[in-house]
Amino acid sequence: MEEAKFKNVLLKISGDFFASPQVSPIDCDSLLFLSQEIQQIYRLGLKISIVVGGGNVVRGNSLYPHGLDRYTADFMGMLATVINGMALKSYLNLCGVPASLYSALEIEGVVPPFNKEEIIKELERGKVILLAGGTGNPFFTTDTAAALRAVEIGAEVLLKGTKVRGIYDSDPLENPQAKFFPFLTYEEVLQKGLKIMDLSAITLCRENHLPIIVFNMREKGNLKKVIMGEKIGSKVGEK
Repeated sequence: MEEAKFKNVLLKISGDFFASPQVSPIDCDSLLFLSQEIQQIYRLGLKISIVVGGGNVVRGNSLYPHGLDRYTADFMGMLATVINGMALKSYLNLCGVPASLYSALEIEGVVPPFNKEEIIKELERGKVILLAGGTGNPFFTTDTAAALRAVEIGAEVLLKGTKVRGIYDSDPLENPQAKFFPFLTYEEVLQKGLKIMDLSAITLCRENHLPIIVFNMREKGNLKKVIMGEKIGSKVGEK
């Protein structure tokens, strides 16, 4: 068996990865691609936890500026992540990857509540853990949820899949001259005001010495390359 650099990882997948320009809000081809990428690293025998976003269904921060109160909008967004978690779990099972879904928002008969001890046992049994519902509280993003869950379950690294190479000083899809950063300290990310994750998430990772790797997950095979230790994307950490 190939030797992975990381043995216990948490992957953050935004809701954008569940959709396509032609199909909204959920695209089965996108779900199959995600599941096959996860299947590759599952075969390496590591512990995998995944926090899912919900922006393809409901993006709370795009609703409350137009009159919907933020408390309601944020809970709608958290419920959207449960929908994505259910869809990804189904496709992972189709690909032969055993997966369990938990949510910070319990939906009786649909998804059990987040339980740290139970999840750690499930990881030990070789299951992929899907985490939905954000933190269960409004006013926090799924990035913060990813950092929090990574710390709680003792992950070695927080992986953030994006649609670009890594971290830039501006959006490279809009600015061809955007500067790419292969490595940044937590302090540099905060000082430069880079929007890779929110302030709470970066601070939580810094306080717990949790490295972050931001990479292009739309490129086939990149997730496995990161796991194997190849220099893919951008890393945030300590000097």
